[in-house]
Amino acid sequence: MERVLKHKFPIGTRVLFTASNVARPAASGSYEIIRLLPTEGDDCQYRIKSSTEAFERVAKESQLALS
Repeated sequence: MERVLKHKFPIGTRVLFTASNVARPAASGSYEIIRLLPTEGDDCQYRIKSSTEAFERVAKESQLALS
């Protein structure tokens, strides 16, 4: 039986993002949750946006913390 994961952060929440060394280079810092995405493995995913970047990013919940 599959376990259903719940997203920890609702849309609009300000979070701190810690970029992974293996992923694309990204500025760590404050981001806003824009959209909840489907889970990948054992990690929920989010679309996040920084006010200092013109684009959105996809982040795993393990890379985020409340700001």
